[in-house]
This record gives sequence, structure tokens and C-alpha cells, in this order.
Amino acid sequence: MSKIQDFIHNDIKEHPEAKREYEQVSLNLDASVLIREMREDLGMTQKEFAKYVGKPQSTIGRIEAGSMNVSIGLIDEIANAAHRKVKLVLI
Repeated sequence: MSKIQDFIHNDIKEHPEAKREYEQVSLNLDASVLIREMREDLGMTQKEFAKYVGKPQSTIGRIEAGSMNVSIGLIDEIANAAHRKVKLVLI
């Protein structure tokens, strides 16, 4: 386990209420990577991609920065607009 994973594990032990926040941050970062990779695969700028999927550029920018709390619904909307499918995997 990495030092950050150890820290998070210990922090959750001491503060169980923080678990949901860590989960949201993890989801935000995963979404950040997925949306950016999708946009780059299409060879678009954030502005072009935002117009393509019908969302404000600021939304795409915040998702890619990992600073927006994203929902599966929002990711699905963006994926559908980009003619992609969302596949959920539980691990």
C-alpha cells in the first residue's frame, strides 16, 4: 500500500464520516481521466468538445480538473452525446 493509501485508510478509521468524501474525490478523478481521454481521442479542444456534447466549456474544464462532483448521469449524458457507452464495473 502506498503512503497516501495508508493515510486515507487511517483517516477513515479515525473519521468514518470522511469515507464518502474520499469516494467522491476518487470518482471525480476517474471521471477526469475518462472525459479527457474521450475528448483527446476525438481530437478536440475543451471548447469544441463542450459544444459537441452540449455542455458548457466550464463544465468540461471542471470535470477534467477533478474539481466537479460528477454523477453517473452526467457522465452518461456526455458519453451518449459523444456516441459512446458507459460501462460500470464493480471491483
